[in-house]
Amino acid sequence: MTNINWYPGHMAKAKRLMKMQQKNIDIVYELIDSRIPKSSKISNIYDIIGNNPKILIMTKKDLADEEMAERWVKYYENLGTKTLLVDLNQDEDILKIVNATHEFAQEIQAKRAEKGLLKKNIRVLVMGIPNVGKSTLINKMVGRKVAEVGNKPGVTKGLVWLNTKHGITLLDTPGILWPKLEQKEVALNLASFSAIKTEVLDENQVAVHILNKLNKYYPDKLIERYGVKPDSVKLDILSAYRVIAESMGAIHGDEVDYEKVSNKIINDIKAGYIKGIVFDHEF
Repeated sequence: MTNINWYPGHMAKAKRLMKMQQKNIDIVYELIDSRIPKSSKISNIYDIIGNNPKILIMTKKDLADEEMAERWVKYYENLGTKTLLVDLNQDEDILKIVNATHEFAQEIQAKRAEKGLLKKNIRVLVMGIPNVGKSTLINKMVGRKVAEVGNKPGVTKGLVWLNTKHGITLLDTPGILWPKLEQKEVALNLASFSAIKTEVLDENQVAVHILNKLNKYYPDKLIERYGVKPDSVKLDILSAYRVIAESMGAIHGDEVDYEKVSNKIINDIKAGYIKGIVFDHEF
């Protein structure tokens, strides 16, 4: 267990504003990172969105272990949540989201037609933890850059309504995290994929977590990227660091520059150099 507080003021304010917008929302998009489909979910989301219908969008399909990610899609679908596994840089995947939205909105539009009213723009709340692709999705749907994109948390600060070319109006929100990250595993997973600032946790601890996850689930990645021999029992971290340090010239005298090696490991995930992974394997 851990007790990490990382809840910037703009997140707390946005959460209050989102609750106030409930009556103006038709549908909710909840975005999660398909590489951490459990750790990146907002645990108390229904406290914020109430009974509004929701589409769960699992992003970064191109970076994930697709077979494992599809198992998570089935898991969430079995819980009764419409779930889409997408690469937000692919137009056909954006179209999947648009089509699912209009399918959800059929009842709303039918009620308007009964009253002799024209179709309305469907109002969608876009939410998720930091760095899951909200700004990328919004820019794609609007058709121009209106939201800043960054592979770091805390880019979006407030709530903004944006019209799209798809008959959908989006409400952009800052990335929301729960006030205390009480599970160490979740906190380390989030830090590994840049959902929380790496300064919140010790960078060496985050890098070791990444190596251990690769050793456990994707040993081929250890060999492929670092030349580190995996271990079916427990990875020898010091030896692994030395191998990586040798390959990148991070040994001075006989001393390993652990900070430099840790930064490389974290940045390799951040930059997408290590693909085809999912760190959440327990449903």
